[in-house]
Amino acid sequence: MKRRSTIAALAATTALAVSACGSEGGAQDTAAQQAAQDPRSVSGTVTFWDTSDATNEAPAFADRIAEFEKKYPDIDVEYVNVPFDGADDKFKTAAQAGDGAPDVMRADVGWTPTFAALGYLQPLDGTPALDGADDYLDVSMRSTRYEGATYGVPSVTDTLALLYNKEHFAKAGIAEPPSTWAGLEDAARRLERTVPGTTGVFLNADSYFLLPFVYGEGGDYVDIDGERITIDSPEVANAIETVQRLTADGVGATDTSANKYTNMQNGFKNGTISMVVNGPWAVADYLSGKAFADPENLGVAPVPAGPEGQGGPVGGHNLVVYAGSPDLAASYLFIEFLNSVDSQAHVAAENNTLPTRRSVYERPEITDNRLIAAFRKPLEGAVPRPAAPGAGDLYDLFTPFYEKIMGGQVSIEDGLREAQRKAKGAVPGFES
Repeated sequence: MKRRSTIAALAATTALAVSACGSEGGAQDTAAQQAAQDPRSVSGTVTFWDTSDATNEAPAFADRIAEFEKKYPDIDVEYVNVPFDGADDKFKTAAQAGDGAPDVMRADVGWTPTFAALGYLQPLDGTPALDGADDYLDVSMRSTRYEGATYGVPSVTDTLALLYNKEHFAKAGIAEPPSTWAGLEDAARRLERTVPGTTGVFLNADSYFLLPFVYGEGGDYVDIDGERITIDSPEVANAIETVQRLTADGVGATDTSANKYTNMQNGFKNGTISMVVNGPWAVADYLSGKAFADPENLGVAPVPAGPEGQGGPVGGHNLVVYAGSPDLAASYLFIEFLNSVDSQAHVAAENNTLPTRRSVYERPEITDNRLIAAFRKPLEGAVPRPAAPGAGDLYDLFTPFYEKIMGGQVSIEDGLREAQRKAKGAVPGFES
């Protein structure tokens, strides 16, 4: 069975549970009309699941929520900060049960097509939630559509880049950030020799962070045209070999523990790691460390190129509405406000994250932000994520096998073969 028919059948089945608590087409149209034509008459409660970092990012959203409730005093927002890891499964469980799902969720771009295919999301075309749709970056809007309808509104975008300690580079006599993986290896070796106690480069043993290396080999984890999962491809194997070289003794390091990401963060911001591959979401945390007490010390460059190309994955988050929400009109207005030009500018300036609206990049608080401007170049060469339902689930599925490979527990060949076998059925209609 091909992917389209498989997903259609799945959506038809799961939509039965959602429709029991959701609105029929007429009610949906009425909610959209009320929100657009008479927003002051709208009342209700919007439960919002925010998956941003509770310490470094969430306060900026809390500020906007307070302003929204001032503007719409008859609408209450129940704010819930939900840890990003596992939030997709938590939403799917609540939506399937028809109980406990939020009205609005900040969802990873990779989750949107999966949620939509399952029938859990409300189409947003023709609603105030999509106000000013022409203002959004094309690369951001690609992640919001499924089967001809729009199921999300781009809230923030991102990609991976090479982040580096400028002071360390100066001590090592490195004038420019490396543009190839071979150049990165040379730079890391020099950093470890000339800056005592420094790890040249730290690479996170996570399959999402492996993607720039896979793209550099001309591969991906799925072949959209061939409708096949390709974790066990030669391109992925070559990418892992590159990472192994870059994390060898005298060059860099990795970590396969449960705290691997935290260890990378702490080492880089405290000055014991010279280079990492990470995204703009990490900047606020880095600037809290002693290595970047002077923000000018944080360098940002595109990820280095492999033999077949260059680029990191397009990431970010969409604001989505649960199909079973009893307060659709209020949810539409909430997204319209939270994603307005003013709100996006405020959140971006506070969190050093990348807006999704073109006009926001013209605001002075953004044009004067060196770090946001620095991430624009990596974003221009970023690779869109495949809009195949289930493709976003491959990262969590593949990561444990990648960790075993990087930890020396299994060979590349055996690890990829087992991951490919585990991925069977993860992307409906795709062979594995």
